[in-house]
Amino acid sequence: MTTRGDVVLIFYREEPSFFARIDSIEPDIKKDWFRVQLLILTIPLRTVTWILREEYIGGVPFTMEGNSIRIEAVNPLIPESDSAHAKKGATKKVESKDGTKIIPFVKSRKQDVKGT
Repeated sequence: MTTRGDVVLIFYREEPSFFARIDSIEPDIKKDWFRVQLLILTIPLRTVTWILREEYIGGVPFTMEGNSIRIEAVNPLIPESDSAHAKKGATKKVESKDGTKIIPFVKSRKQDVKGT
């Protein structure tokens, strides 16, 4: 289930419309419904509160004023350079004389290889 702090993509009439961050999910007075506060990531920023069921927060489509709405979680992207270093084990920890660990800074450079 999508939870507090997650970034979501809101679909309106089956089209991606805007991104939002879930700031809070609180139980509503109605049983099995929740007050979901969203920070809409547009300029200017706006905050809205929608009253939704748990399944709607999890991605099941619902309607508002006759319009189809769907909330989809956005998975964070891992930059290629970070994943490449993680796979290679690019950072090596070195122990100093006093026993503290030193992690060297490795600057990666792409070299333009031209014929000689």
